[in-house]
Parts: sequence; C-alpha cells; structure tokens
Amino acid sequence: MEQKIESLKRALKESKYTVALCGSGILEEEGYMMLKKPERAYDIETRYGVSPEYIFSDGYYSTRPDKFFEFYRNEVLLDIEPGDSPRKLAELERAGMLDCIVTSNIYNLSGRAGCRNVVNLHGNIYDNKCPHCGRSYSVDYIKNTVKVPRCESCGSVIRPMVSLFGDMLDGQLIARTATELEKADVLLILGTTLDSEVFHNYVKYFDGSRLIVVHKEPHLKDRYADLVICDDPKNVLNAL
Repeated sequence: MEQKIESLKRALKESKYTVALCGSGILEEEGYMMLKKPERAYDIETRYGVSPEYIFSDGYYSTRPDKFFEFYRNEVLLDIEPGDSPRKLAELERAGMLDCIVTSNIYNLSGRAGCRNVVNLHGNIYDNKCPHCGRSYSVDYIKNTVKVPRCESCGSVIRPMVSLFGDMLDGQLIARTATELEKADVLLILGTTLDSEVFHNYVKYFDGSRLIVVHKEPHLKDRYADLVICDDPKNVLNAL
C-alpha cells in the first residue's frame, strides 16, 4: 500500500492537469445508502408503494407532486456534510495538484468543502427554480413548505435542479466534462469503477498518461488502469 501511495504522489506532482471523477463511494463514506441499493430500494417500495426509480422521476414530479415532494424531503433532502474526501480534494486543489472535480452526487460536497472548479454532473439540491418564470429558491424553502412548493410569483410547482431517474443530462455539463477529461494528464477515479453507470461513457475522452482508480471493491476492469488502490478514497487521500 505504501508503495502505491508513493506512486500516486509522484503522478500528482508530475501531472500538468489532473481531474477527479467522484462516484457514489464518496457519499457512502458519509453513511449514505444510494436509492438504487437493493436493501434501500426494497425499503422505499415497502413504505411508498412504488420503486425509487418510479417515484424519483420527472413523470412522478409532474403528475403526483404531493407524493414526489413527500419522498424528496424524507429521502433526498438529507443533512450530509462534506467529509474527509471532499476536504482533502479541496486541499489538493489549493496545493495546485488537482484542477477539476466531476461528481455525480447532488449534495455539492466538493464545492461546500472549498473546491472551486467543480462539475456537479447531476445538479445539486441547493439549486431550485420555477420552470415557468425561472425564479430561484433555496433548499430551505423546499424543506419548509408544508406540501407542494410553489412559485411565489406565478404559482407553478418549483423544480429541484437535480437529475431525476430517466432524465437527459444537461448538455452543457456533458460538454464541460468531456473537455476537462480531454485536457487531463492524470485521471483519478474515486469511489467508483471504470464500469461506472455514470462515468464509463466519459472515460473514453481521457487520453492522458495515468489512469488511477481508488475504490474499496476490486473490479474486473481494474486491469485497464495504470494504478489501482483498493481502499476507501478518504483513507488514500488522508495518506497523501
């Protein structure tokens, strides 16, 4: 392990441009269980009568906003604070050893930890807008509304600016992610694998010198990486 940490240090020091892709493992370090995890999906379906893929969708938001927001407040709007991994990434960025963070989590952990160049690929819970007039609302407004949060200007149902299941991702965010990966000399895959449902289509844009995976579970596609460290990202980042 020590030898791999030293290899990682050298790669970061020698890199001209480093990008980190942060997957669900970063959230799981904070005790969060993803909605699609079998045990949580079963619990949600038992309590709400529908699967998380169905209730956390644009169709459900549009047709059953009362039930959607009940679920959204209880299961999604959680108080998750940035832990070791986001804070260490911010330190690396300030030290000039990390240039961009692309994340799939919707809690803006990296940005709240102090990272400046962050791509929240799936949006974040702190951004809420009226789809009709464009007025913005805070996450506290969503939390504190008793039933369906409506725009104070036009009465439309406010839309959390997060990617719901089945949504097309924001084209601008996709393009920005591709551009960042094309610039990268070193690519860090943190808390996920090269076979990630979210990131596997983006890795093809990387043509740099070092592809590094840090994830607690080994995976068959690890063989395509230049360096693999099987551990929680926070342990590896703390070791740096």
